[in-house]
Amino acid sequence: MATPKPRVKLPKTASAGEIITIKTLISHQMESGQRKDKNGDPIPRQIINKFSCEFNGTPVFSCDIDPAISANPYFEFNAKVAESGTFRFTWVDDDGSVYEHEASIEVK
Repeated sequence: MATPKPRVKLPKTASAGEIITIKTLISHQMESGQRKDKNGDPIPRQIINKFSCEFNGTPVFSCDIDPAISANPYFEFNAKVAESGTFRFTWVDDDGSVYEHEASIEVK
């Protein structure tokens, strides 16, 4: 499996108090553990099981993810920004791997 690649889309600028839309996607197979390979052996479960977003260290959004989520999990949510800062996005894999991405926004 290729290394999961996070992608994030959010505005580069916003007005103070504006509600912005944030879109995230991570390339990941999200193997549920219920399928079998060509030899009939179970394919081990490996999913992104947690996702979180913080803005300047304050939690904005988080969720636990179950095996029923499709490959390449996509999340879209809103956040109200009062000041310039950095969003930090974190995805946690079953094997303990952590994938992070940061994106800044300037409030004018």
